[in-house]
Amino acid sequence: MKLAMKLGILFFAVVLLLQLSGSIILYNALLKSRIDEETHRLVARGKNYSELLMKNKQNKETFINMASLEERSPTKLVVTGPSKQVIVKSDEIDPDMQKIINKKVKMNHKGVLLESDWKEDGYITSITFGKYKGEPNVIVYLFLDTLFIQDMNDHLMKEFIKVSLITAGISIVAIIFFTRTITRPLISMKKTTKMLSHGQHEVSLDINRKDELGELAQEITKLSRAMLKLQRERNDFLANISHELRTPLTYIKGYTNIVKRPTLSEEQRNEYLSIINDEANHLTKLIEDLFELMAMNETKFLITKKEVIVTDVVRKVIENIKPAFLAKRIHLVFTCDDDYLMLLDENRISQVLLIMLDNALKHSKEETHVIVTVGAEGNHVVLRVIDQGEGIAEEELPYIWERLYRAEKSRTRNKVGFGLGLTIAKEILELHGAEISVQSKEGEGTTFIIRLGEEIKR
Repeated sequence: MKLAMKLGILFFAVVLLLQLSGSIILYNALLKSRIDEETHRLVARGKNYSELLMKNKQNKETFINMASLEERSPTKLVVTGPSKQVIVKSDEIDPDMQKIINKKVKMNHKGVLLESDWKEDGYITSITFGKYKGEPNVIVYLFLDTLFIQDMNDHLMKEFIKVSLITAGISIVAIIFFTRTITRPLISMKKTTKMLSHGQHEVSLDINRKDELGELAQEITKLSRAMLKLQRERNDFLANISHELRTPLTYIKGYTNIVKRPTLSEEQRNEYLSIINDEANHLTKLIEDLFELMAMNETKFLITKKEVIVTDVVRKVIENIKPAFLAKRIHLVFTCDDDYLMLLDENRISQVLLIMLDNALKHSKEETHVIVTVGAEGNHVVLRVIDQGEGIAEEELPYIWERLYRAEKSRTRNKVGFGLGLTIAKEILELHGAEISVQSKEGEGTTFIIRLGEEIKR
């Protein structure tokens, strides 16, 4: 059963229950009020006759006048003597009336109801007493036919049924309207989520509501946009990584075919083998970076901090990478104004510095300088890597932290971009609570600034 049907049935059942309960209560109250009104009127008239007979000396003509008055009303009058003999009557006495008259009663001038069950008895009966010939010896019976009350009951019942049917019809229309108002956006959201589950992420919900359903629609739309963005990033990532992997493989394959030529000199062969080795190392590094990145996304990337002297960490990295700078005839300079004791993961910070220096090496020309500095600025220990390389265009700076971003989308090997290194470096530093920023001017060089945090006081 669909949600709209369930909601409709539920709402209708609740409305019907409330309507029936209210109708029954109101019907009973109105019916009781009308019956009470008729019985009180019956008793009051009986009392009037009783007072009339008690105060004055009455004769036969008085009783005849009383009967004449009742002939024009829905009630029937019967006056009897002490032996139940009929003195006067306004209508014929039927068996039900005779049965009531035959009952024994005590003489009392106050009016009372002798019979009041309109559902079972033929009459509601009022009984009062009066004087005849100076003696309190007459009984005045007033009979109200219960058919009158039953007709009134039937009329009320029909009216309530009409009102109930009209109300039920209006309720059904209102329920259909409100149910559709609620279920239509839900059905639309269901279709949208189904499309999302089938990979169709470019969807939107045209639901402008200021309630919880509107908020839910907005959240689904946000989810759709986020998934679409993720899908595009994944596609770009796969395209970029395939390019990154294909480039060194192309070099390796091409130079391997060249090395096979028998006409090559030993010097040329060694040169090509060196290129193959460099490209193989580059490919290995790229794959290692990918694994590092995957580990970080899967929350398997752990940071183990311990007390280390920052200067020693930097010196160790510089010593390891210095031969590569010498081979390219780039001057690597390190300056530090003090030893700084900090809580860091030595291996991960070394990895960050290695990424920075490797980046500087790739984008610097011969006979230029790469300067590494460590110093204090306020409460922070700040590490800078400054190169005199090709620099980065100002409009490209915000995007260099993205995975495999290509600054110029160039096909040349030298303009590939920043690979995965800067992404990894940024994530490692964020896990340390550190910050990294960049300053660069195209054609003049780049400066990476790393704010590591506060020094441990010794």
